Amino acid sequence: MASAYSGRCFCGFVRFRLDDSPLYACHCHCHSCQRAAGAAYVSWATFAVDVMRITDGVITEYQSSPGVTRGFCGHCGSSLTYAHTARHGEIDVTLASIEDAEDIVLRSHIWVEDKAPWVVIADDLPQYPQKATG
Repeated sequence: MASAYSGRCFCGFVRFRLDDSPLYACHCHCHSCQRAAGAAYVSWATFAVDVMRITDGVITEYQSSPGVTRGFCGHCGSSLTYAHTARHGEIDVTLASIEDAEDIVLRSHIWVEDKAPWVVIADDLPQYPQKATG
């Protein structure tokens, strides 16, 4: 994997750098991600929070549920980050916002019990009813 990644929101107001490889990557099918992103699921890469640097703009944050902070661009609305107090020191970054993410390997589908009925999972990744166990 690459040792650094760059990324941005749709309009380019927010730009960031991730100075290490991800700890994990998955597709999340939970209702919360569906509503926050307006999509059937969101692909996330998890990084240590201290490797993320905002290089331009500012991420607007929203407390979407107890212990959860979601970050987005206040200009274009792009979903960018997810942080949970139960995973202190980690931040999830939307995989689609990372410009050079071709080598990030997705490892699972999580919250499959909330999967949209029209979504067909056709890969061999492990599927977890809720969060991944390992």
